[in-house]
Amino acid sequence: MGAITLDKVEKWFGNVQVIKGIDLEIQEGEFVVFVGPSGCGKSTLLRMIGGLEDTSRGAMLIDGNDVTDQPPSRRGLTMVFQSYALYPHLSVAENMGFSLKVAGASKAEIADRVSYAASVLKLEPYLDRRPKDLSGGQRQRVAIGRSIVRDPTAFLFDEPLSNLDAALRVEMRYEIARLHKNLQRTMIYVTHDQVEAMTLADRIVVLEFGHIAQVGTPRELYERPQNLFVAQFIGSPKMNVMPCKTQPGSYALTCGGGGEYAMSSPAAHLGIRPEHITVTQAGQGNCDGRIDVVEYLGADTFLVLDCSDSGMITVRINGDTDLKVGDQVGLSFDSAKLHFFDAQEQRVAD
Repeated sequence: MGAITLDKVEKWFGNVQVIKGIDLEIQEGEFVVFVGPSGCGKSTLLRMIGGLEDTSRGAMLIDGNDVTDQPPSRRGLTMVFQSYALYPHLSVAENMGFSLKVAGASKAEIADRVSYAASVLKLEPYLDRRPKDLSGGQRQRVAIGRSIVRDPTAFLFDEPLSNLDAALRVEMRYEIARLHKNLQRTMIYVTHDQVEAMTLADRIVVLEFGHIAQVGTPRELYERPQNLFVAQFIGSPKMNVMPCKTQPGSYALTCGGGGEYAMSSPAAHLGIRPEHITVTQAGQGNCDGRIDVVEYLGADTFLVLDCSDSGMITVRINGDTDLKVGDQVGLSFDSAKLHFFDAQEQRVAD
């Protein structure tokens, strides 16, 4: 229960197409995260699955049943929004059980389901409190608990942590991951935060201008991005990309360096992640650069270097370093971690 299929779904607002023929299979019990830049259509697609937006073309199936034209109440899904939307005059227990009360459930059934949700979310000590007496993370847990009591086929999360501070976001990521493990229900989660996507997802769906750029596990997207957009969207700091020229067995950078690498077809761009670059003496690496910025983060330090024709390159090194702004250094690339893309910004097979 909870398998969701999108079959060539489209969404049009007048003459503007915002969802462009998406095909996607979400397996029962899977945790799928939609990510992408603002305006890419991720929230619209989630609302289409939930029935809050109609589907202009294509079909939406839940457990093999066509629900394209069904209202939200007939789909068996529940949605957790960015806003907690709690009733301020009701207690935590009353907020979580409100939908069951409206549906005519008995007091005993409501009490049982609220008790179960509270135990899952560790809210038992707060059941008699009002929302104003809770922290932001506790309020979000109440909003999730309100969904749990409905025993849905699948959970839909629309950027539920964006209102929380950094520490609470980390705490709630753990809570949501634990919730998925305990409930074993299908979850679809929308976020612009790639850290949330990488840490929570079984699979990530990267959206770009209303279509799917790539679908895969976090590791697949990080290690084998299929195009330049995914390569630079997934990963923080983002992947370094620089122009290059290739010939069979080797590549050359516009700043003059290069090396050996076997590839199946010509490439126009070389990509490498910051942690796969080693700082060396000038003239001894693949490329030279001048340090423009040093960002000390404790365990790590990020160096931002001006590498002339190759542009600005970010390097991740150990936090303990004597390097400083203005130093001229060489950069050595890990040849096993290079990514090549053609002129159409698609991955070149190696």
